[in-house]
Amino acid sequence: MHEVSIALNLLEIITTQCRKEGYSRIDAVRIKIGRASGIMPDALAFAFGAIKGDSIAETALLEIEEVPLTGSCRDCSAVFTTEAEYILECPSCNSASFSITAGRELDIIDMEVS
Repeated sequence: MHEVSIALNLLEIITTQCRKEGYSRIDAVRIKIGRASGIMPDALAFAFGAIKGDSIAETALLEIEEVPLTGSCRDCSAVFTTEAEYILECPSCNSASFSITAGRELDIIDMEVS
């Protein structure tokens, strides 16, 4: 379950940034996770909840926005979006020649601090 190590890194990043800016408590953190990132949002939320105790993020809410997989086909130029975690071919022409343009993200969007 690599979500635990991701949660630990997330906590370290937001704690460091919060303290750097002179704040002492994190109330909420918003992140984006791509469907094709290999990260399970529920597992990450559970891990974050388990490790945040005794930190300045002890009461912080973790808000997760999932980003669908988006791509463009090199053969037919179709742009597509899917809720699937992975695809093997263009949904329009069945070509295996496509590029993923979104859906691999793991981004911290913002934090609410006090």
